[in-house]
Order: sequence, then structure tokens, then C-alpha cells
Amino acid sequence: MENFIESITEFISSYKVYILWLATISLFVFIFSLLSIKWLVALIPTNYFIKKKKVKSKRSYSFIWFLSIIVKNLIGYTLILGGILMLVLPGQGLFTILMGLILSNYPGKYSIERKFISMPSVLKTVNWLRKKSDKPPLQI
Repeated sequence: MENFIESITEFISSYKVYILWLATISLFVFIFSLLSIKWLVALIPTNYFIKKKKVKSKRSYSFIWFLSIIVKNLIGYTLILGGILMLVLPGQGLFTILMGLILSNYPGKYSIERKFISMPSVLKTVNWLRKKSDKPPLQI
């Protein structure tokens, strides 16, 4: 037992800087998700998860559009990573992952989001957050 405690103490002292960085990042993502989750859930259109045909349109893409896509994806992937960390650390992991999935662009996005939102606990909590923002519940 004493050997085990010594090895843990040695591990912590060896990786003190990395542990501090991980704790700081975890705290930042936790606070960010707490502050933004209600607002992000309120932004989801009520009929977002109802199957609809995708209409392809030709647009002229500008630099600002590309920059906004990059920023949106960076925020989305950060939320996904933070949500995965929050599955074992304090925080609302599943909802943070859902918000990250909705913000990000990737192949098969719509089907993954539908599977995720169809979990009863996730849908119940998302609709509870929408109710607190005076928004109607999501239609599945």
C-alpha cells in the first residue's frame, strides 16, 4: 500500500504541469458549456429533426463564409471533445456532445444527431432547457 502511494505521488510530481493544464482546460470547457448550453439549445429550430429533403444550391463562397465555417467547426469540435471529457469529469457531457455535433460539419451528421436526440433522457433534458427559454419542444 505504501508503495502504491509513493508511485502516485511520484507520478503527480512528474506530470504536475500536464495535470494542471488538463484541469484548466476541463474547467474552461465546463464553464463554457454551462454558460452556452441553454442558449445553443434554444437556437435549434423546432422541426430540425424532422426528415426533410436536402436542397443543394450553388452559392458564391466568400472568405468570410469560409472563416465562419472554420470557427463554427472549431467550436463544435471543442464542445465534442469537452463533452467526452465531461463523461468522466464533472459536467453535462451528453448535452455538450450534442451541441458540438449540431455545430460541426461532417459526413452522416444528420443521422448521428437523430440517433443521439432519440435517447429519451437527452430529448427530455433538451426540451426542458427549451421550455426554460420559452421555446416549443423539439419535434422528432
